[in-house]
Parts: sequence; C-alpha cells; structure tokens
Amino acid sequence: MNRINKDILWLSIPAIVSNITVPLLGLCDTAISGHLGSELFLASIAVGTVMLNVVFWLFGFLRMGTTGLTANAYGSGDDHEVRKVFCRSFFIAFAAGIILILFRYPLFTLLSSVIGMDREVAAYVEEYFMIRIWGAPALLCVMAVSGWFVGMQSTVYPMVIAITVNVINIVASFLLVFTYGLGFAGVAWGTLISNWLGLCVALACVSIMRRGKGIWCGLRDILGGGGMGRFFSVNSNLFVRSACIICVTMGVTAAGARLGALTLAVNVVVMQFFQFFSFFMDGFAFSGEALTGKWTGAGDRGMLHRYVKALLLWTTGMAVIFSLLYGIGAGPVADILTDSENVRKGVMEMWVWIALIPAVSAWAFIYDGFYVGLTATRRMMLATMAATAVFFLLAFLRVGSNGVYVDVENNGQIWTAFLAYLLMRGFVLVLLWKSTLSKRMGLE
Repeated sequence: MNRINKDILWLSIPAIVSNITVPLLGLCDTAISGHLGSELFLASIAVGTVMLNVVFWLFGFLRMGTTGLTANAYGSGDDHEVRKVFCRSFFIAFAAGIILILFRYPLFTLLSSVIGMDREVAAYVEEYFMIRIWGAPALLCVMAVSGWFVGMQSTVYPMVIAITVNVINIVASFLLVFTYGLGFAGVAWGTLISNWLGLCVALACVSIMRRGKGIWCGLRDILGGGGMGRFFSVNSNLFVRSACIICVTMGVTAAGARLGALTLAVNVVVMQFFQFFSFFMDGFAFSGEALTGKWTGAGDRGMLHRYVKALLLWTTGMAVIFSLLYGIGAGPVADILTDSENVRKGVMEMWVWIALIPAVSAWAFIYDGFYVGLTATRRMMLATMAATAVFFLLAFLRVGSNGVYVDVENNGQIWTAFLAYLLMRGFVLVLLWKSTLSKRMGLE
C-alpha cells in the first residue's frame, strides 16, 4: 500500500469509528428511559433529542470551517495561524453556547411550536431540554476542537474524545437514574456531565499534541489581520448550508407525515441505511478536508491532485460495495430493525431506492470534503441551496389540469426527491471543481 492510501486510511478509519459511536449515545438514553415505566419518557427523549440536534447541527460549521482553515495553515507551515484559528473557533463556539443558554426559553418555545406535542410530553421534553442546554458551550467547543484536530491531520484524538464522552455519558446516566434515583432528569444530567468532562478531555488532548508549545493567543491576534473576517465568511456559508440540510431532513419527515404513520415508520428504517452509509463516507470526507486543506496550504497542486484522485477511487469503491450490500440485504436488515410486518413490507417496496442511496450520494460527501479543504464554502452553499430547491419541488409540487398544487402521492416520490437532492449536490460540486481549484490555487 502506497503512502497516499496509508494517509487516507490513517485519517478515515478513526473518523469512521468516531461516527459509529455517535448512535450509541442516543441508544443509551433511549434504553435507560425505556426502563422508567412509561412510554412518555421514550417519547420525550426522542422529541428532546431532535430539538437539540436541530440546534447543534446548525453549528456544524464550527467543525468544518475550523478544519479547512487549520489545514491550510498547517500545510503552509504557519503555526501562529494554526493557533489563531484554534482560538477564534474556540471562543466563538463558547460564546455561541452562552447565547443559546441565555435564549433557552424563547428557543424552546419556537422549537415546540414547530414540532408540536401534547402537554404531558411537553413537560418532560422541557425538563430534558433545559438541563441539556447548559452543556451547549462545552459541546460546541468540542466540535470546534475536533475540527481543529482534523485540520492538524489527526482523527485519532477526535475518536478518543468521542468514545470517552460516550462512555462517561452511559456510566453517569445509569448511575444518576438507577443508583441515585434522579429518574428521567438523570438521563439529561448524565449527558450534561459528559459534555463538560468531554471538553476537559479535548483540551487535554490539545495539550498532548502540542507537546509543551502554547496554543492560546491574545485578543489582538484573534481579531486582527483580517483573519476574523475570513473566518466569518467561510463559516457563514456553512451555516446556511447546514440550515438547508436540516430543512431537507425535516422535509422528508413532513412529506412522510402526509402519507400516514406507516410511511413515517418505513422512512425511519430507510433513513437508517442512509445514515449508516454516511458514517463511512464522512470518514473519507474528513480525509478529504484534511488532505486537500494541507496541500492547498502548501501550494502543491500536484500532490493535491494525487490525493483527490485516490480519494475518488476509494469513494467509488465504497459506493459500489454498499449499493450491492443494500440491494441484497435490505430485507434482512429490515427484519432486524422492526418486527412489524407492514413496516417490513413497506421497506422492501423501497429496496431500489435503498440500493441507489450509496451510488447517488457518494459524490456529495467526498466533494464536500474537498471544498471544505479549499475553504470554498460559498460554492458549497450554493450547490446545497440548488439541491434543496430540487428536493422541495419534486417532493411536494405537482402539475395537473388545475395547474400547480402541493401534494405527496406516494413514498417513492419522497425518496426520488431525496436522491435527486443528493445527486444535485454532488453534480454541481463536480461541475464547479476545476474552476474552483484554479481560482483557489491561483490565490495561493
């Protein structure tokens, strides 16, 4: 195995492991709340988690933007800029977390009105939300630090952080609920504790990586030199992109709701296939971010091309393997995920769409990584906006004898729209790649 493939796997495998540990957190909270004697607790965990995920997903730019900017600085050998990017990301993440805490009540009211729930569930959801929101500064800072590590060409430290946070969460939640008798609130307190201890672990990892070299900068360094302007430019585009992705995810749910509870249940299972593939492709996308950013910062277009070509080969291989596995194994997986015969039947009716998910979505994942490495986030944003428009047009709009109207006819319509959205994202990014690369490397 040559050096290029070793570099890719060295970055990708730990990132994949980190991604796979993420569902364990939700599974732990669900399992504990499921043993508290009422289905209200399960429902409250589900709704509260969705609400918090919507909030935190909007701040995904803290990881991606930090990765691209750090990788550029690392590739150019500018350690001072590496430190400045770290400090900007960290303090903006912490400040954003404080703002979320200060506006927690109007934020909860807004999200509640969007989701809608009965009074009994709402009371428990509010309790869960109001406890967990105090972990926002820590959680957002960990996102920023993890992005910085990827930019520094390491996904091992983010993996260590993710696993540590999950282990602490499981242990703390279990003890608080069953040993110390905090009941449902103990689940939220366990997650809150894991957020803050996870930040301590993240900062300890930074100290280990730096090996005695400083990481903190003064306020003048953070704000000066035009760096803050570039930071906000890169990340504001990623913020809008994240908002579009959230709208599409919620759009899939809203479209399914128009077709009834059975379709909603089927789509939960089908979405698991997409999410599982994303765990692997995000790992390679992380490699794309780190390696593209590194060689862009170094100004070495030749090495950049070699790594991009190798990553595209890995992406193609993963897409083919997963499409074959999904085409063959959709039924057995559905049998594991649900014992409802109607849901299984509904999933099997969608097997063609399921098999197409890897092949259609792979380019969107890997090119996102390339564009983050180039810090060409405006074009990423525009590609996602165009793809989002395609999704909503195909998912909800129909043309008939009475003109244009809103309607969802069947589940195939929903997933055709979702696959078209993924395909459009990748297609636009591929189409713009050469001009983006020339412009970015020309600036260097």
